[in-house]
Amino acid sequence: MQVKDSVALVTGANRGIGEAFVRELVAAGASRVYAGARDPASAAHLEAEFPGKVKAVRLDVSKPDQIVAAAAAHDDVSLIVNNAGAFTHGLLIGSDSLDGAREEMEVNYFGPVAMCRAFAPILARNGGGGIINVLSVGGILAAPNMGGYSPSKFAMRAATQCIRAELADQGTVVSALIVGSVDTRMAEHVKGAKEPPSIIAKAGIRAVERGQDEVDTDRMAVETRAAQARDPKGLERQMAKMLKATEISTGR
Repeated sequence: MQVKDSVALVTGANRGIGEAFVRELVAAGASRVYAGARDPASAAHLEAEFPGKVKAVRLDVSKPDQIVAAAAAHDDVSLIVNNAGAFTHGLLIGSDSLDGAREEMEVNYFGPVAMCRAFAPILARNGGGGIINVLSVGGILAAPNMGGYSPSKFAMRAATQCIRAELADQGTVVSALIVGSVDTRMAEHVKGAKEPPSIIAKAGIRAVERGQDEVDTDRMAVETRAAQARDPKGLERQMAKMLKATEISTGR
């Protein structure tokens, strides 16, 4: 598909990678971008920055009724960017409850799947279009210190492959972005070099325009994929050591 003259809807668009997608989509020639956010007021700055091009819309992907309402109100959409995410920093065994893991699965898996279900007929009517699912290296490498987040991204990566197969006949491009270390609020706990969110957005636009199924968007993603190919069990042990180091540093 071509982003130029397309109509896009971005979830979690009020900051971070989602905000960068809004800006990069406008720069790439999208005719309109709907900036989805739980509180539309948090994306009002994008409306002001791009008058007539960007419209903030209420959209919490953990609420099915809001997804249905968004699809009913925006039948001109030809590109979906599933970016909204939740990360609660929880463990699967060590956390007090599974509430955080349930939230992560609801937002990171069921939300994007529901978005794809709601908008698939709209994309078909508008020529096929595209879907960009913003995933994570935590979806190709199990990270024990991200006990709920990592499994939710694994699940969404698998779902992306299933959705791609289901929508192939209607001509919908479904691209998965494997994202490493990015300078966002969600990754403020991560040490070391971080890519600007614009790098991820540009990679996503290239991926969907080229019809690429899955793209490693940044250096950390590329290096993680390579390390896993060389020695998957060694990398698993390394991640376990990182969990132990985190437990010691936090006094757990």
